[in-house]
Amino acid sequence: MKKVLIVGANSYVGTSFENYINENYDNFKIDKVGAKNDEWRDKTFEGYDSVLHVAGIAHVSTKKSMASLYYKVNRDLTIEVAKKAKEHGVKQFIFTSSIIVYGDCKETNGVISKDTIPKPKNFYGKSKLEAEEGIKKLESSDFKIVILRPPMIYGPNSKGNFQKLVKLAKITPIFPDYDNKRSMLFIDNLSEFIRLIIENEESGLFFPQNKEYVRTSELVRVIAKKEEKTIKEIKLLNPIITVLKYKLEVINKVFGDLLYDKECSAVDERLAYISFEETIRQIELKR
Repeated sequence: MKKVLIVGANSYVGTSFENYINENYDNFKIDKVGAKNDEWRDKTFEGYDSVLHVAGIAHVSTKKSMASLYYKVNRDLTIEVAKKAKEHGVKQFIFTSSIIVYGDCKETNGVISKDTIPKPKNFYGKSKLEAEEGIKKLESSDFKIVILRPPMIYGPNSKGNFQKLVKLAKITPIFPDYDNKRSMLFIDNLSEFIRLIIENEESGLFFPQNKEYVRTSELVRVIAKKEEKTIKEIKLLNPIITVLKYKLEVINKVFGDLLYDKECSAVDERLAYISFEETIRQIELKR
């Protein structure tokens, strides 16, 4: 029996992992504790095999006045929780970082390899990277550190950029047929990935992703199909997109490439990864 403590009681990843494990496995005992109001400080970590730290903030605001909050939550809190886990005899600490630590990767045309050096462009990415660096210093033979740098995570009730694309797919009659590639990660694929890491008591830096890369236009088309809508894909705007994606962040986020190469993110053959189209079929899109 593996005992796991999730720090970040209301997080999407933490809640989804707990539900996934409870529905599919009986050799795990999952507990959760909140990070807000220092609830975690009153909780003993003793007796747990792993701590899954998923507490954090993302894209709350880009105002400079918010930078200190990002560093306090994403960096300082992570390091404090890791120190407590080590002091209480926890053997494995898992931290959910993000692909955001690489910035926009314009120098590598959006392709990330094992040799790509992280260059975060904002305080969200910088706070995540500094948290990674801080907890790595705590690693020892009896305290294993796991760092996950997932790409866009999506699934039922997910938030962020995926839901923005869902809303767009529901209302737009046309969409650019632009050839780009994005790494994405279905929440159940991530949950199974985390389970294996805990089961096998692993450590290291990991880049979990779906087996398939996804074109943004394909994503919008598949979502629209599930909603019984038809979207006409056009190439007319492609030359403009090619120019603007290097100048406007919002265009680059939608149509730029951002992916882990296959060597960097070798898919664990033990995982029964759910295909992209199947993941969309499984998601109950809000109407």
